[in-house]
Amino acid sequence: MALHFERTEFADRLSKLTAKMQEEKLDAMLLFAQESMYWLTGYDTFGYCFFQTLVVKVDGTMALLTRSADLRQARQTSIIDDIHIWVDRINADPTMDLKNLLIEMDLLGARIGVEYDTHGMTGRVARLLDSQLTSFGQLVDASYLVGRLRLIKSPTELAYVERAAVLADDALDAALALTGPGADEAAILAAMQGAVFSGGGDYPANEFIIGSGIDALLCRYKAGRRKLDANDQLTLEWAGAYAHYHAAMMRTIVIGQPTHRHRELFSACLETIQAIETVMKPGHTFGDVFDMHAKIMDERGLARHRLNACGYSLGARFSPSWMEQQMFHVGNPQEIEPGMSLFVHMIIMDSDTGTAMTLGQTYLTTADTPKTLSRHPLEFLNR
Repeated sequence: MALHFERTEFADRLSKLTAKMQEEKLDAMLLFAQESMYWLTGYDTFGYCFFQTLVVKVDGTMALLTRSADLRQARQTSIIDDIHIWVDRINADPTMDLKNLLIEMDLLGARIGVEYDTHGMTGRVARLLDSQLTSFGQLVDASYLVGRLRLIKSPTELAYVERAAVLADDALDAALALTGPGADEAAILAAMQGAVFSGGGDYPANEFIIGSGIDALLCRYKAGRRKLDANDQLTLEWAGAYAHYHAAMMRTIVIGQPTHRHRELFSACLETIQAIETVMKPGHTFGDVFDMHAKIMDERGLARHRLNACGYSLGARFSPSWMEQQMFHVGNPQEIEPGMSLFVHMIIMDSDTGTAMTLGQTYLTTADTPKTLSRHPLEFLNR
């Protein structure tokens, strides 16, 4: 059985979940987020692109409803014993199978929490689910219940995050070894991903971001590669991934002669991230982190060029995004506690001059000052 955690840890997670369910007066939960299922049981699949759900009762009973293709996947990667299969067929409605399963589990008339806000729940599935279960029991949006429990990582989880951080550093080393005038983005990207794989890591939950020239101002992956000019800029955002746990990094590398604007924007990034380190600790909130980011950037006249978020929680995630639900944005009341793995990114995209500058790394929060998980210094990169 391919489990990444001891059964005692899974039991502790289930205990935390059922305690929270009791607090929220939920008789059961329908988990649709793959990361929730992975966290709770070890179940590891990309089969959430189809209908599947894990039913968790407040007494700790669990049952998985999935397709035949994932039957052995669930048996070999999870602690789930009770697995039910819905059959692929024309006009299939697996929510009917779910309703029958819930009847078998004595949940008629129950108060049921549902993870609606997840990539494992399409709009069509939500409509079918509501249609089948609205008169069956009371449905409650519990999209963030498990996500909040996952914010604080266990020692084993943190060990995986730290291993992912080593792989992220290895990927940067691989990129720096190739970056220079005439270098091919394709070769750089291949070397970075190869460093993660050769270190025993996984595919990340979203594509690495790579862009040069004017495309260095983009914050998302896109298809297409180019070779670097003698004077150029290359923005990279990537993550080491190990047992699905992520440690992200971000850098803009200047090729050839840096402009004054490059230096100026790097100074703003460095000052801001160092200031954030003073508030990213217990006694502060995610919103406080963003406020520090906005204050320094805006004082430097960069309000138009910064983003409306400056990072987020990281953990075990599945496609299409390695971002967890809690982000550093204005007004977020989520308190910072020890044991969180948080990615902080400074992103300045000056479209007026065509200048990009980014700086980002993953931290582990402690009882006081956060611990950076990268061995690379926060320095201006010029090749």
